[in-house]
Amino acid sequence: MIEARSKLVLVLEDEPIVAMLIEDMLNELGWRQVTLVDDIKEALDVARASEIAFAILDINIDGIRSTVVSDDLRHRGIPFIVATGYGPGAIDDFGRDVPALQKPFIVQELQAAITRIMPSADV
Repeated sequence: MIEARSKLVLVLEDEPIVAMLIEDMLNELGWRQVTLVDDIKEALDVARASEIAFAILDINIDGIRSTVVSDDLRHRGIPFIVATGYGPGAIDDFGRDVPALQKPFIVQELQAAITRIMPSADV
């Protein structure tokens, strides 16, 4: 198995400051290959062209639900976390098995979500 941390982490987030904060948290946790995208099509392109460890998806990108990205990742067996500034009901269409982070979140919450989707990653 390829070391998980050598793979890419995809972050789909349309708020630049939030995206940079997530990238900083991931770096703090030892994830060095982080790609930030702010558009659903770009997220799909990166996900399909790269070896991805996991993804973090904002549920609403410019008014469009990111379920097309989550469906694609799920179909290919790539774990993901959803992030939202909305209430818990906003994530229902992503699946109950998916960890959700309520924005704003802290690094320990991100670490717990990563451990949940990748227990062997030694976060």
